Amino acid sequence: MCIVSSEEVCEMVKAIRIVRISKEDAMRRLGDVPEDKRFWSHDGKVIKNLRELGTALNNMSDETFRYHSSDGKADFSKWVRDVVGETQLADDLAKVGTRTRAGRAVAQKVSFLESRM
Repeated sequence: MCIVSSEEVCEMVKAIRIVRISKEDAMRRLGDVPEDKRFWSHDGKVIKNLRELGTALNNMSDETFRYHSSDGKADFSKWVRDVVGETQLADDLAKVGTRTRAGRAVAQKVSFLESRM
């Protein structure tokens, strides 16, 4: 008999769902969003896809990151969920506390999606 916690089961279910991402879905999630849905960063940069978000997070100031993620804001998470359609990454971004961790989370997701193409 194998006993696992409900949290471990939830993580296993998430992993199973991820594997089932089709090539088309991966391409869509990595593709450019419509012009009117682009992310306008506080520092003036305009982000149109997940790859650009990862680059922006790695290059932006901590002040810009805090502008979009403090005081109850979750701008990156909301954009990734509502526009890109990447729920798991959005959940991860809502939990990270630093620009570096956010950049790492995006890079990991991009790498995973690229492996599906």
